[in-house]
Amino acid sequence: MHSPPATSITPAKDFPIHYRGPARAGAATEVHVTMTANDKSGLKLIALDIEDLDVVSAHLQDAVISVGEMTYLKRERRFAAIANRFDWSQALANARRRGEPFTRRRTGLRFEHVLGAQLTGIDLDNKRQMLNVLAIRFEPATAPEGFVTIACAGNAAIRLHVECLEAELKDLGAAWATKSKPEHPDDDTGSSGS
Repeated sequence: MHSPPATSITPAKDFPIHYRGPARAGAATEVHVTMTANDKSGLKLIALDIEDLDVVSAHLQDAVISVGEMTYLKRERRFAAIANRFDWSQALANARRRGEPFTRRRTGLRFEHVLGAQLTGIDLDNKRQMLNVLAIRFEPATAPEGFVTIACAGNAAIRLHVECLEAELKDLGAAWATKSKPEHPDDDTGSSGS
């Protein structure tokens, strides 16, 4: 599995993200991220410890998150984001079939019990800024507290101070074919990619 370089996060101020999107033409409303899926074949993972989070991280490697589709809800102590996840399981299953398209899926990600959120290398005013997820890691503090770091390309990162680790990844149903597969030049074979 590809291991991204460790990301050093410089302290940043807490960031409130208030995403507003149109509910219908001309009306603005706050978006509440709900994770529902009509597609029963989609992935659903819960992470309650470091090993679980490593599995979530592997499935979110090379996912793309728009700054406009992530939010920190301070009052609810929740961080949530919608990602376009590259389906590595499908890609590896079809590895021997040449010409078979790859798949990306709309996926919800949420962390509960979030006491604070910081970021680096992310412009909250640029709602179209795209973050390419490299890895998600947990650094323990005084048990069960710790810090979750969502490391992204370009030295961007989101750091969540959590009371305890509780995360969910859930495919939301939408999926589409893509011809491109993320490449990792430092992989031994250059084709294992995960």
